[in-house]
Amino acid sequence: MSTPPISRLHKVDLREAWKSESGDFTPWLARHENLELLGEAIGMELECDSTESGVGPYKADIVCKDLANDSWVLIENQLERTDHTHLGQLLTYAAGLHAVTIVWIAERFTDEHRAALDWLNEHTDDTINFFGLEVELWRIDNSPMAPKFNIVSQPNDWSRAIQQAAAAAGGVSEHKQLQLRFWTAFREFMESKKSTVRCQKPRPRHWMVHAVGRPGMHLASCVSIWNSITGIKGPEIRAELVLNGPDAEQEFAALQKQQDAIQKQLDFELVWHDPEGKHKRRIYTRRDMDFLDESRWPECFDWLHQRLEALDRCFRPLVKNLNTD
Repeated sequence: MSTPPISRLHKVDLREAWKSESGDFTPWLARHENLELLGEAIGMELECDSTESGVGPYKADIVCKDLANDSWVLIENQLERTDHTHLGQLLTYAAGLHAVTIVWIAERFTDEHRAALDWLNEHTDDTINFFGLEVELWRIDNSPMAPKFNIVSQPNDWSRAIQQAAAAAGGVSEHKQLQLRFWTAFREFMESKKSTVRCQKPRPRHWMVHAVGRPGMHLASCVSIWNSITGIKGPEIRAELVLNGPDAEQEFAALQKQQDAIQKQLDFELVWHDPEGKHKRRIYTRRDMDFLDESRWPECFDWLHQRLEALDRCFRPLVKNLNTD
């Protein structure tokens, strides 16, 4: 068998594609398909809210929402080497917002600015996150140019989660440590499967959030020591669609009208949880499973993986176009 033709990658100057940072690169990045590329790099599902938006005395290049938790993501672009001016703007953004992810994209990061972001991530809690990414352009022979985002600085999710839990509880309980290990291993499992469902940062709690493409809604993986059907103590795992936005009641009702069609798409039964007097609604599938036994984790991960991907395939197109009128 002969070897197929193999060519070489050629690096392209950023200014060949984007002459102007504000006039070319920012509008390009703000498009949905390009925010998807960035989101894949940093593990988020992003939706553009605005460009050139005022934050204090400055204007953020792009303001987005993280669709997994509706938190703000501010993107600052720099088609050159990083400088102190842009670092100062990032600090202003962080000071002006209570919960935000700051994304700094540049052609090249100096060691000093990379170290500054690392220091900020080490000394802030998980309501403020800093990402530094270098952007590159590559092509093969005369092919179209292709962008590549390389992370140079990001939050240390594990150490932050441990520190936060310890500060809140005066120490990290054995159960909290188990939860954090479970979700960390689960995210690694999902990444190894190249799952279409993106995992958020692991935390020591009984659930993990996954974006589903609409603000106010998300998918969730859950582990619980209580049976959600009987209310009796007994370990279970769940995969669910959570509706928690201002229109949760109307959105749940709109989905419920399609209940029969939804159920036909799935080979497992759904529980439609519409508690009286409560704001949050859930549509979920469950299984009795002792997640406290670490030897059962591969089985837990496989079940959650299959159920989450099925729920994502079913609900993502529905919720994107859901009409509550």
